[in-house]
Amino acid sequence: MGKKKGNLVVGQSGGPTAVINNSLVGVIHEAFRYEEIGDIYGMLHGISGVLNEELIDLRRESPDTLETLRDTPASALGTVRYKVTDEDYERLLQVFQAYDVRYFFYIGGNDSMDTTHKIHTLPSQKGYELHAIGVPKTVDNDLAETDHCPGFGSAANFVAAAVRNTGFDTEAMGSSGPIKLTEIMGRNAGWLTAAAALAKDKPEDPPHLLYVPEHGISLEQFVDDVRQWYRRLGYCVVAVSEGLKNEKGEEFGIAAGGRVEVDAFGHVRKGGVIEFLSEVLKESLGVTIRSDKPGYLQRSFGELMSRVDREEAYMVGRAAVRAAMAGESDKKVTLVRLPGPEYEVQTGLAPLIKVANIERKLPSEFLNKRGNGVTDAFLEYARPLIGGPLIRYARLEKHPVPKRSIK
Repeated sequence: MGKKKGNLVVGQSGGPTAVINNSLVGVIHEAFRYEEIGDIYGMLHGISGVLNEELIDLRRESPDTLETLRDTPASALGTVRYKVTDEDYERLLQVFQAYDVRYFFYIGGNDSMDTTHKIHTLPSQKGYELHAIGVPKTVDNDLAETDHCPGFGSAANFVAAAVRNTGFDTEAMGSSGPIKLTEIMGRNAGWLTAAAALAKDKPEDPPHLLYVPEHGISLEQFVDDVRQWYRRLGYCVVAVSEGLKNEKGEEFGIAAGGRVEVDAFGHVRKGGVIEFLSEVLKESLGVTIRSDKPGYLQRSFGELMSRVDREEAYMVGRAAVRAAMAGESDKKVTLVRLPGPEYEVQTGLAPLIKVANIERKLPSEFLNKRGNGVTDAFLEYARPLIGGPLIRYARLEKHPVPKRSIK
């Protein structure tokens, strides 16, 4: 298919990220360059904005607003978690025809890529020319066919900073707070939890331990790991994926009798792992256990936005429009890391059929043998994505003063 004059619609779906609006602005800015593109519509709250004809005119937004959006977290158009039905696709085609939409861009994760694939299929079968391109985003970093995902670098930066900061806090508390657990986002993939290791300057720095869904652990190992670090340093900081599993592959919260909830796509809502493990440690070690669950802060902290992540999110938005204008459809924009000592990426394209509903897990070579830490290979992979080193912290050398009092 060649260039078809018509209108463009773009939406955002799934969990927002700190840089998702960069992809939106990238789509808009690139669309301005083509006279074949008429109106530029934004769908409010994802695909439901098309179904309900809740569209806004993005051409009328000011240049200052668009530029400021690049530093604004969360989804400017609003987001949604809605599983499109077979009947919905007929309705979508009706709306596309009514608004002469020829270019469709969906910024999202696994489920959004599946939706984009299906949206390409129906118009094609009906003889209606529509170019559908998926624009990647997810803090989970679990999309297939790409080196990494926009959104991950900023969330990784937050996680590394948060774990390091709580590590200093825990160390300072002494006997009143010697063990700290932090629950990190990651349903089935441990990329974000692994990023906590970017906080370490020295081997004895927090996090001392981290656990991901890809490598199940027994409670005995977990308690023993924590005990060893506690005896060595007098405190211990642990990062735990929300989807952590035991050695049998059972999720700790659910295996312990937790209530199972699912979202619109049938994904299990994780919860309870940090509370369960805290109780286990308290009973086993008899010491104070404290925990943090930063939740949505991990994906929405604009102040810790990675500059690399920001630019790459913008880049994939622009690349999506270029792909559609080159006649592509049913594709997802990818990031391809180039070989060489300096970090550099370029964009590519992958068929949506190879991406939709496929989760890319943390590879085994990125985890140590005990499954409680990462390898240097992961650090080399992830370090460029957070946009530079964390700000320097210092510890006192604590030169002791000889005791003088007479007992």
